[in-house]
Amino acid sequence: MQDEPTPSELIRAVADFLRNEITPQISGHSAFKLRVAVNALDLVTRQLALEGGSDAAELARLSQLLGIDGSLLDLNRALADRIASGEADLATPGLTEHLWQTTMDKLAVDQPNYAAYRREKES
Repeated sequence: MQDEPTPSELIRAVADFLRNEITPQISGHSAFKLRVAVNALDLVTRQLALEGGSDAAELARLSQLLGIDGSLLDLNRALADRIASGEADLATPGLTEHLWQTTMDKLAVDQPNYAAYRREKES
């Protein structure tokens, strides 16, 4: 393990450099592709910062909801199977809340500026 800068700091520095120094110098399709790349770097930075906590919380909710232990992938598959078979639905205690919180956690990484997400976070 390295000391500093952290991977998140390195990614953020590259994104800031591209955003502030390079993007203003180019135009057209190349500028568009560069903005896409900068957005991807920003997304990775948010994922590195948030995924540990949100994954742990999701795993705990799934384990409680399903009454079993396993990996996040396995428990998500088990929940999907229960929903597909009709064994679980929105009347299942805790399911709606779990799905809502999981969606909000994913939006925090993928689309934190999405207007509906921001309104919900502020309420």
